[in-house]
This record gives sequence, structure tokens and C-alpha cells, in this order.
Amino acid sequence: MEQLYSRHRRLLMSLAYQLTGSFSDAEDIVQDVFLKAYDSKPRGLNEAPQAYLCKMVTNRCRDLGRSARKRRESYFGEWLPEPVPTSEDEVFEVIARDELLSYGTMVLLERMTPAERAVFVLREALGFEYADMAGILDKSEANCRKLYSRAKSKLGGPLPEPPAEPAPGEAAWVHDFLAMLRQDKVDEVMSMLAKDVVLISDGGGKANAAVKPVVGRDFVSRFLLGVMRKSSAPGEEMRFELGRVNGGLGLLVFSRDAVDSVVTVQVENGRILRIYMVRNPDKLKLFNKLV
Repeated sequence: MEQLYSRHRRLLMSLAYQLTGSFSDAEDIVQDVFLKAYDSKPRGLNEAPQAYLCKMVTNRCRDLGRSARKRRESYFGEWLPEPVPTSEDEVFEVIARDELLSYGTMVLLERMTPAERAVFVLREALGFEYADMAGILDKSEANCRKLYSRAKSKLGGPLPEPPAEPAPGEAAWVHDFLAMLRQDKVDEVMSMLAKDVVLISDGGGKANAAVKPVVGRDFVSRFLLGVMRKSSAPGEEMRFELGRVNGGLGLLVFSRDAVDSVVTVQVENGRILRIYMVRNPDKLKLFNKLV
């Protein structure tokens, strides 16, 4: 069982995390699946261990999803997935970076039904064939193809770029944007934002955040400039560092030597289209373990 655990844990963690949007829930699910498999020693574990374990994890994620949806109905403000640090020396060798969807795609997964999400993650992130997915999900290949098609249609357009090494100049572009914010250059900040830019922040009632999405270049620029002015106030002592978040480039905001916020952006045609700002401290524990 120990060999099975070490061989399949990364795959199962990638699957569970992307089905739940929660790293801590994914850890609990994977551990629970292995404990139950150890106790019951099912035949499927010997015949096709990867398929069996993926099936068990998917089922547990589906069961958890029912209660999670109810919890989110009472969640204070906007809910965003828990981000994951993915620098080379991070993630505790638990999740494979090349099996992660971008953070922007993780947000869009919330539009899908559990079955659509499972098919999409298995296909798009983990590269499973339809025949393999059919066995894991107890559905026909044709049904899996339909679910995948429906899932893609709910994304509302092309997928955000998959995680990759930062493009040449990407880090410099982010530094320039921060410099414009620090210097309070309103026109320059607005020029780097798409007209229909949307900013979503998640404080979970435990940190200051916009309760609803901030929409439009004017409102988003005001919001960001306000945040930057506050961060520059005496006693705030905030600093900014670039990092890898869910395989892509992200911004870590530090306050008093702890990660206060994790920010990711989606850039389209040279302008920022989406900004995701996670401030709920419960969702930043992975980052603060590395500080």
C-alpha cells in the first residue's frame, strides 16, 4: 500500500484539488481513500489501481461537493479557489505542476456541474482518454464526450492560458504595473486594464475585501489605487513579490512578514481582463508555511 501511495498520490491530489478548489479538502479526501482501501483491500485496487483510486477520489469529491455548495451559500462575499504555490521547491512535491489548470480556469470550473467538472479535469488537466474516463465515472464514452462539450461551452470562450514558464518580459510588465500604482498614475493604470476588466476578491469575512465583483476599468483602477495608497501608509509596511501560483505568475503581498494576499491576473491582448485577489487567511496557509 505504501508503494501505491507514493506512486499515485500526486495524481490523486491534482485530481481532488481541481475538483474541490481546496487543497486541504484534497488532502483529507486522498488520505481517506487510501485508509479505506487499506482496510477493505478491494479487488479493483489490484486489477487497475490508478482507475480504482481515481474513481474513489472522484466519488468522494462529489459527495463533499454537496455540502460545500451549501456552505458557500452562506459564505461572506465572493468565494475563490484556494491558490497553490508552485515554485520548483514548493508544493511539498504533492501536486505536479504540469497537471494543474491555470488559476483563471479553476475559477471558471465553478460554472460546471460535478459530472462536467470531473470530465473536464480528467481530460484537460490530467490527459485521460474517454475510455478511461468512462470507467472512472461509470458513464459511456459518448456521454463523457457530451459532458466535456457542455463543460467547454460553459467557459464562455477560450481557456485562460495554461500554466507555463513566464513569457519574456512578463515579470517586467507586472513590475511596471505596480510602479504605476505606487506612483498614483491613474491614466497609466487605466491604460493597462481592459475596458470590461473584472476584479474578484475573497476575504471570507476574515479580511477586508470587496463583497461583490468590481467591474469596469474606472472602478477597478480606483479600487487598486486605494489598496496601494493604504499599503503605503505609515505602519502598514507591505511589500510585493512575484511568485508562481497554480503554475502561472502571481503576486504575493506581504504584511508583517506574512502573506496577506495572493493575486493572479488574466491578461488578454496586452491588457488585464481578470484580477483574482485571495485574502482569506484560511486559504493562504500553504504560502505562509513557506515564509
